[in-house]
Amino acid sequence: MTSSSFGQAVLENWQSEYLQFFLFILLTIWLMQIGSPESKELGKEGLESDEEQKVGRHAPADAPRWAKVADWRRKLYSWSLLIVMGVLFLLSWLGQSLTGWRQFNEEQSLHDAQPVSWLDFIFSAHFWEQTLQNWQSEFLAVGTFSIFAVFLRQRGSPESKPVGAPHDETGVSG
Repeated sequence: MTSSSFGQAVLENWQSEYLQFFLFILLTIWLMQIGSPESKELGKEGLESDEEQKVGRHAPADAPRWAKVADWRRKLYSWSLLIVMGVLFLLSWLGQSLTGWRQFNEEQSLHDAQPVSWLDFIFSAHFWEQTLQNWQSEFLAVGTFSIFAVFLRQRGSPESKPVGAPHDETGVSG
């Protein structure tokens, strides 16, 4: 569990998961998929007004303090989920690149080959083959789920519309 090989594989997986969540959060702000239970109601896509978001003068008394202020803190709090997922993606990408680089150089030394620099490693086909292979599997899974969720049903699941709901109904939780 302390080997570079283990660290590289775990961080490669984490990296693709955090990238997936980062993009899911970012894209669901604006994209609409008619018929998806994950979409907002039609006409409600986008960032929404301060009143709809309950910030500033529209914040209720029990709202988080940063939702009530009108400076950089509210902007930071307004984007905090996306920021955290982006930072976690970057940190896991960095960790995966460092552990992968160490593992690669260990393999190089076993074959009496010269070690490479970290920059050379992250620009190598070896690094990107591992990284993109993991990303494509994540996006394939999410993409197929998104399409299937429009037409297929799972009784009792919050990720599915009710069994009798029309295909084009949007923004309904099961």
